[in-house]
Amino acid sequence: MSTGPELPVAGAHAERADARRNRERILRAAEALIADRGLERVKMEEIAARAGVAKGTVFQRFGNRAGLAVALLDERERELQDAILAGPPPLGPGAPADARLVAFLEAIAEFTDAHHELLIVSDHDTPGGRYRTGAYAFWRLHAAALLDELGFVERAQGLADVLLAPLSADLIRHRRAELGVPLAEVKAEIGVIVQALAHAPG
Repeated sequence: MSTGPELPVAGAHAERADARRNRERILRAAEALIADRGLERVKMEEIAARAGVAKGTVFQRFGNRAGLAVALLDERERELQDAILAGPPPLGPGAPADARLVAFLEAIAEFTDAHHELLIVSDHDTPGGRYRTGAYAFWRLHAAALLDELGFVERAQGLADVLLAPLSADLIRHRRAELGVPLAEVKAEIGVIVQALAHAPG
């Protein structure tokens, strides 16, 4: 265990650059294999071979499939966060709270529909892990802020979880793939719920 400040190490910057390159190679290899065969049919060993790194490097970097799934989702989640924070309304700032809430939940529905396989792995390989990610914390905080604007001050945090729960990956996959519910219908249901909340007493 280190007991003081670390001294500069020759080649440390190169090692960090190599580590970053390895990470990108692993993620790009995983994306390609998953796009071709689906996550369930891809093994970590195959990802390592495609990336040209040792299998241990993949496990050291990401821990397990859930860690890899979270990393693959990270870039896409950041793009959505940027749109919420600085994009055009109604998803971005400048629209009424109810319109923003509908646009936000619709965007989450689209995101979940597109990436449900990765989300399910990140949800279930580590029970409850999805709800401890920075992304979920951001979604919950944003929904709660909009609900607060709508007058649900004391219940905003709980209602945020309630609104996000039907957009969980396993339920979206079940409804879309097994029940054949169109994504447009999922979005219409979101609108109904938000409008009901907007006209309910806080």
